[in-house]
Amino acid sequence: MINKSLKALSATLLVLITLIACQPQIPKDALVFTPETLQYRQMQTRRFETNDESKILASSAALLQDLGFNIDESETDLGIIVGSKDRSAVETAQVVGAVIFAVLFGVPMPTDKNQKMRACVVTNPVGEERSHIAVRVTFQRMVWNTQGQCTKRECLRDPKMYQEFFEKLSQAIFLEAQEI
Repeated sequence: MINKSLKALSATLLVLITLIACQPQIPKDALVFTPETLQYRQMQTRRFETNDESKILASSAALLQDLGFNIDESETDLGIIVGSKDRSAVETAQVVGAVIFAVLFGVPMPTDKNQKMRACVVTNPVGEERSHIAVRVTFQRMVWNTQGQCTKRECLRDPKMYQEFFEKLSQAIFLEAQEI
């Protein structure tokens, strides 16, 4: 009886140690703010003069859908909406380069094939008596090649993309307020 208990305990400890050892490590600089961090946050955030967070969230969800995103998650009590869309990642120059490489060296070279774009909208009441709503949106993309390997994971930081999003969101909020 003791021998079985000792074996079971040993097996359990072995499994736990293995699981702990397999945990991904957080990079040391993952939570370090760089000088660009504030710039990116400012680019990704706008304040709206309203305290109706539900209308902001509804307008944000509708806008994401208009932009081709599917809503994956929505926690309106927490002020979070996450959407994604799948797109082709094929680039002509990359394919031409892969063909030339294959002809010269006789070895096929993988090229980018698919990408998933993600958008995350977070709202937060701010100001005196929570009279404003801060909206932050972030865009990311993940790219997979012809061999199914993830080749890129990146935050998209094109200021024009964020500016256009907030212009359209402002219009959507206005239309929602006018019940148009």
